Amino acid sequence: MSGSELDPEDAKIVTLARGSRARTGAAEGAAVRDTDGRTYAAATVDLPSLQLTALQAAVAAAVSSGAPGLEAAAVVTEAGTADEPSLAAVRDLTAGATVLVADPSGALVATL
Repeated sequence: MSGSELDPEDAKIVTLARGSRARTGAAEGAAVRDTDGRTYAAATVDLPSLQLTALQAAVAAAVSSGAPGLEAAAVVTEAGTADEPSLAAVRDLTAGATVLVADPSGALVATL
């Protein structure tokens, strides 16, 4: 299933995640949509004093902006899945949020 076959709102967060990854050249890009419909995008953070997966960074951006919860999240990665720390960050905020995993082309590879 390609990004064009996704619900338009889900396709939007996959596109935002792809853009974050491409802009920074990071291993992963991610985006989340909060329960108010606002979106937050981020890429992997790998500094000597701070390491965050792209999903952790996107969730942190949402939380720091006052997001009450998440509807959905997307991660663009070559890994084919989201790692446990990334999923934990999403689930900490909203246990039932959909997590979309896409490859670098934007093709959906998993829904968690």
